[in-house]
Amino acid sequence: MPKTTKSGAVKKSELPSTLQKSSAKAQRTFAKAHDAAVKQYGDDERAHRVAYDALKHSFEKIGDHWEAKAQKGPSDSRARSGGPNPQGTSAEGVDANASKKHLVEVARRLDIPGRSTMSKGELVSAIKKANRRATAASR
Repeated sequence: MPKTTKSGAVKKSELPSTLQKSSAKAQRTFAKAHDAAVKQYGDDERAHRVAYDALKHSFEKIGDHWEAKAQKGPSDSRARSGGPNPQGTSAEGVDANASKKHLVEVARRLDIPGRSTMSKGELVSAIKKANRRATAASR
């Protein structure tokens, strides 16, 4: 189903719940990438993956919404490998390539206990879990 109207406006009711709570820029990024992928591939599932990949290039998931990243670029090893057969695991919208300082700050905002003693990998895992909980709770 198209995520934009004929005039190019985003259909907010068609967006995933985490994007409905996000900025207009994040909504436009997802919607336009989704609609372009549907035209090219004709497959809604593949279009969804393409749209999330485009979104994760400029935004990171924090709690139950998406926020702009300080620097654009791949968010994890899976996004970095790219192509039709990406390698690695997804960080589910967490910017795993960000500095540890940034990840600790995100963990503080999400009120993750023990964050100051966690390694970078542990922080990414804890933020992913906190994001899942926040998204489930807000639905």
